[in-house]
Amino acid sequence: MGDWSTARIGEVAECLDAMRKPVRAADRSDGPYPYYGASGVIDHVDHYLFDGTFALVAEDGENLRSRSTPVSFLARGKFWVNNHAHILSGSERCDVRFLSYAIENSDISGYLTGSTQPKLTQQSLLSMRLDWPPPAEQRAIADVLAALDDKIEANRRLALRCGELAVTLASLHPPKLALNALAHHLHDMVSPSVFGHSDVEHFSLPAFDSGGLPVREAGSGIKSGKFTLAGPAVLVSKLNPHIPRVWLAQPEGTWPAVTSTEFVVLSSKDGCPVELLWAICRSPQFSTDLLKMVKGTTGSHQRVTPGDVLRIEVQDPQDFSDAERDVIVTAAQLSQSMRRESAKLTATRDALLPKLLGGELRVNGVDSEILTETYA
Repeated sequence: MGDWSTARIGEVAECLDAMRKPVRAADRSDGPYPYYGASGVIDHVDHYLFDGTFALVAEDGENLRSRSTPVSFLARGKFWVNNHAHILSGSERCDVRFLSYAIENSDISGYLTGSTQPKLTQQSLLSMRLDWPPPAEQRAIADVLAALDDKIEANRRLALRCGELAVTLASLHPPKLALNALAHHLHDMVSPSVFGHSDVEHFSLPAFDSGGLPVREAGSGIKSGKFTLAGPAVLVSKLNPHIPRVWLAQPEGTWPAVTSTEFVVLSSKDGCPVELLWAICRSPQFSTDLLKMVKGTTGSHQRVTPGDVLRIEVQDPQDFSDAERDVIVTAAQLSQSMRRESAKLTATRDALLPKLLGGELRVNGVDSEILTETYA
């Protein structure tokens, strides 16, 4: 790292906060240009303030402490920014993409003010000291990380579109029979502690909400009883059905698999591929009917019973042509595959990022595809 230097952000990047302009929601006119706030795009408007590639950094909000979403991210093209995000441009000494990654990978806790509402002032942001490789190496590092991020985002979009296609096709036929004609209700219980420190695949509500993939964790760390999963199944959440949670659960088979008892676990009967069962249960009509079955009076504790779920009328698999089935199954499988691939790419990026930004791993002149394949 002999050719690296240390400098404050304000010494190598330009802050354009003076050009920001907040616009009240009532005064915004809908248009094609993203309107950014502290955590990303919050609206679209008919005018823009900036045109190019810039690093946006959250100025305030609890996320500055929790880091549940990025505090630094890139904005490209024509866009508008309100006064809740700092805006930084690059220079001859600073690749703006590298800058954004470096801020995101930094511990910013010592730069925050405010006891109830965290705030990262412009002065504090610009005073942050970071390690800077030569500009060419900054660009090489940014190329590696951006290639991974672009692929992760492409996979996310493809997974979403494939899932939507499967659900749309499944919704074309009218409901005819009760769900229990298509599915077995599985409810075999196990105490995950029996697996000790060995890993299990845990299909939990938080795992569904955070990306739709199970979490691997030691059985001893799971404190309550769970349902077992011996193979592919459809999981329908009993809790708060106004939030549609229908999961095509496909255990890898390498580890024992368990799922939260807040799910109704369904395996498909003969004649109904599990992917088709998932698409049927994910349809808008199924969600509407599920809401009608709600028990409970408060928004945070509404539930449906397994019996009610199994009585909902759904489509008859016999009404689907072979071509429709093939498309639904293929689309659902591709959606799952893209999610799993993105999880691996995300792990690769997260492993590479501190090594690249800390100078432990040098990439100047290294092909980014070779590097990412090595760490994948």
